[in-house]
Amino acid sequence: MSSGAPKLSFESLGRGRVVHGVTSLALDPLVLQTLLDHIPMRATAVGRDHCYLYANRAFLDSMGFAADQVIGRHVKSVLGEVMYEAYLPVAERLFGGEALRWEGWMDYRGRGARYYEQFLLPFVKDGSNEVSAIITFGRDVTELKQREAELSAKVHQLETTEALKSAIVDHALAALVSTDAEGRIVEFNPAAEAMFGQRRADLIGRSVGDVLIPPRHRVAHDAGMKRVTAGGPARIMGRRIEMSALRADGREFPVEMVLWRTEVAGSAYYTASMFDLSARQDAAREIERQREALRQSEKLTAMGSLLAGVAHELNNPLAIVLGRAALLEEKLADDPALAADARRIREAAERCGRIVRTFLNMARSKPAHREAVAINDLVRAAADILAYTYRSHGVALELNLPDDLPAVMADGDQIGQVVLNLLVNAQQALNAVEGERRVRVASGIEPRRENREPRVWLRVADSGPGVPEALRERIFEPFFTTKAEGLGTGLGLAVSRSFVREHGGDLQLEAGASSASFRLSLPVSGQAVASDSVPVPLDLPTPKQARVLVVDDEPEIADLVRELLEGADHEVVTAESGAVALVMLAEARFDAIVSDLHMPDVDGATLWREVRARDAALARRMLFVTGDTLSPSVRQFLDDARCPSLAKPFTKADLLAQVAALLARA
Repeated sequence: MSSGAPKLSFESLGRGRVVHGVTSLALDPLVLQTLLDHIPMRATAVGRDHCYLYANRAFLDSMGFAADQVIGRHVKSVLGEVMYEAYLPVAERLFGGEALRWEGWMDYRGRGARYYEQFLLPFVKDGSNEVSAIITFGRDVTELKQREAELSAKVHQLETTEALKSAIVDHALAALVSTDAEGRIVEFNPAAEAMFGQRRADLIGRSVGDVLIPPRHRVAHDAGMKRVTAGGPARIMGRRIEMSALRADGREFPVEMVLWRTEVAGSAYYTASMFDLSARQDAAREIERQREALRQSEKLTAMGSLLAGVAHELNNPLAIVLGRAALLEEKLADDPALAADARRIREAAERCGRIVRTFLNMARSKPAHREAVAINDLVRAAADILAYTYRSHGVALELNLPDDLPAVMADGDQIGQVVLNLLVNAQQALNAVEGERRVRVASGIEPRRENREPRVWLRVADSGPGVPEALRERIFEPFFTTKAEGLGTGLGLAVSRSFVREHGGDLQLEAGASSASFRLSLPVSGQAVASDSVPVPLDLPTPKQARVLVVDDEPEIADLVRELLEGADHEVVTAESGAVALVMLAEARFDAIVSDLHMPDVDGATLWREVRARDAALARRMLFVTGDTLSPSVRQFLDDARCPSLAKPFTKADLLAQVAALLARA
């Protein structure tokens, strides 16, 4: 404390409480002197002239004075100027008859601040009404106040620490549950309340095993608690473990827990820090499901590539079967029964050709290409592919496809994939249905609206149980599926809707239907752009006796094309390779060339370049027959050369129409 004015706190003890003479006790002055000198308090008496009448040993020692330096001397000379100024108003109150108590820090004559507690009493002699002196009793309680201050600081520190720990516990993301040695809950933080769905007030004092441990684990939990309490090894202490916990509604859920022990005043307490693993495990399962879906996709991609190769190899024999069946049908025109058999062979071969072409479209990756597409043709192609699957699962397929639907400008592969996916979903939805299993497919054109072009629609409806109301909005989400494990990836409808919307249309699950009914709609975007690969109607004028060079390394294909063209009164010459064809072109004139693309020596592309160099007009009258029109290199060549192509297997009508178009260019 500084040497300034003392920091005192006064408490009035009231008026009239004065000390009267004690002569009636007949105490010997020496006895009284001895008594006052040996009490552990400072005692003084000051007269009205503010001079000391008495000072006991405790006062003299604390001040460092001898008796003759205090007794009879003025308060100002003993206490100093500063203390004297503080003394005067107090003395005035005391001489007025008021008793006081004060305490505070005081620094007597710069000897250092000490904390004093004093009682100040007015003294009145017997028979007098005037206060003649001030009697003071006081003690130095500096050490006591310091201990109190230290204790207060420690209490404050403990309170701060406790508040900090409480804040940490209350705001921790982890659920913290503490129990005593008997397993009774003593702490349960807010995160634990949120995790378990239990209120702290309801659980304090209850057994943790009864409220948080699933019934099937309680026996093991109780045995572990008894073992640890008895001094046995704590097998899970301090380790991260995964276990099951119990929510308030009785549901089990996975948690990750770390358990530790704390000793407090000789008692053991156990605290568990827990994290809910439900979301993490759900995410892990979803990742694994998507990983499995990716593996399945890669498998399907590999199978698709293999299938594409197989399908390509089938095109040549299919072309032969289809062409020969058509020729046989013409030759047997006079025998209706045999002609009907030949027609059945031709129709079966045509169906095989459509299936193979669809497989190739699905398996080969190529840039999106918009052209005139007939929705009904896509439906029939998908129905051909799924015919056996539908039949083997006892599902009837009804097609209601009017013939007067306009074509739409679309990518046939993408929209065909959408149609195929809808038919597959419908069949799979009926697998567990008892009774009638039926899928109805219908198409039509929407009525024209103002400021909106006409739209073609397609509906695929099954006789199954339908889609639950709660899932109707989710079925188009990526990776969401209602199918059994292994039957779907959850991508079909999401990708399908994406394809349709890229075309300006929409794919919806129709409301109000008792079973699943999907409706696809696409805008009609104008007339189809003429393409060299689109068959030309047979009524085009075809020059007679045209000379056509047929080039193919497979004799059966070459002979078939020759016979089909000769049946249309063309003069046909065949060449078994591109090299032979170049020799023939050097020796004779031809009106058109029908050539295979893939040949071992001089392929179709090289042949076209040689012909263009010799006769540019003839190069524009070349038709390429191939079973691989979807490969990037083939597609690139055909686009660059601007040559028409005919995909194997083909019909007689397709071939003659393409040749007629070539000859019309002349």
